[in-house]
Amino acid sequence: MHEYMSTAARVWGLTCPGFPEEVSRARRWTRDILAGSPLAEDAELIVSELSANAILHTASGRSAGSFHLALAVSSQVITLSITDDGDVETAPKARRPDEEATHGRGLGMVSTLAHRVVVRNSDDGHTVTAELFVEAHPGESTY
Repeated sequence: MHEYMSTAARVWGLTCPGFPEEVSRARRWTRDILAGSPLAEDAELIVSELSANAILHTASGRSAGSFHLALAVSSQVITLSITDDGDVETAPKARRPDEEATHGRGLGMVSTLAHRVVVRNSDDGHTVTAELFVEAHPGESTY
């Protein structure tokens, strides 16, 4: 069992300035927390995509912007949430870009990797939450 696991969910938080290099910091942070989990690579990819989206498409990428990452781990689910600084007219949503488009596939990819994705809007920004369900087999550790 992972050293941080218990019967209750554990929750971590990280706030990053809205600089592009902070995406790799959020990815490493996620990888370190989930070391040994079979879902670590998927979680890392999800965090990378959602962090980049926050920086590229919201006020998080402006000079004083930031984004917040929350990671919750239980024996049943890994929950990853990215909250941005908002200031866009529409909430994040998966799109179907044409074949030649160079952007617009990220949230669709997150929706494919995660078992569930929820987008919440508030006056302070948007929170995109992705859940990865841990599928334990009898006799195996979930972590």
